[in-house]
Amino acid sequence: NACAQVEYRHRVYDQWGFGKKVAYGRGLSMLFTGPPGTGKTMAAQVMANRLGLELYKVDLSGVLSKYVGETEKQLGAVFDEVKKSQSILFFDEADALFGKRTEQRDSNDKYANASTAYLLQKIEEYEGVMILATNLLQNFDSAFLRRFKYVIEFPFTDITRRRKIWEHVFPAEVPREMLDVEFLAEEYKFSGSQIKNVAVAAAFLAAAKKEKVTMKHVLTGVKRELAKTGKQMIASDFGPYYYLMEEQEE
Repeated sequence: NACAQVEYRHRVYDQWGFGKKVAYGRGLSMLFTGPPGTGKTMAAQVMANRLGLELYKVDLSGVLSKYVGETEKQLGAVFDEVKKSQSILFFDEADALFGKRTEQRDSNDKYANASTAYLLQKIEEYEGVMILATNLLQNFDSAFLRRFKYVIEFPFTDITRRRKIWEHVFPAEVPREMLDVEFLAEEYKFSGSQIKNVAVAAAFLAAAKKEKVTMKHVLTGVKRELAKTGKQMIASDFGPYYYLMEEQEE
């Protein structure tokens, strides 16, 4: 539906005359919300590809400033640049920039709220495509939410989604043995991004040994991915596949 608002805007606004009735707010603004690794950035890339537009990803660290008026100046430059290039404007982790307005207890709060008001104005004026992604919807100012045409939730993977991701994560060209997708999907509650990390790690392990990708390579990738979160796995943690991991502990 969101893509259709870009693909058919000429027909609706110009040929069908809605442009006379909608003089303000013709842009397409969307908010993608959900936990990390659930596909928000990928979805923005998919939309850009379908619409034949570039994805202009804003580096928030280069926009936010502690100096009065500097954030607005930087944001104004971003919007001006995107207007020239006809790109999709993409803000990742946008709650850092579009967070809730605060009570004015000091001058810093006053300037922060001024930046928020400026952003509200820019969102309404912008006639292109804007996507904001956030991991924390509760941190978003409700005044911003009303201005988005679409708020799209990206839920964390359930077992059905995990199974499908495991089934398709390896390219057809990858030589591999039969993998126990059911076990992987049920046992490890990974996001799509984490499953991809495991698959890539397994592929490199297999390539280095000139072998096909096997459950041993995949489970080693699982072990490394979980180690990132501080969880150390031993052979017995791998259930029916403990024997594949025993020699790593020797």
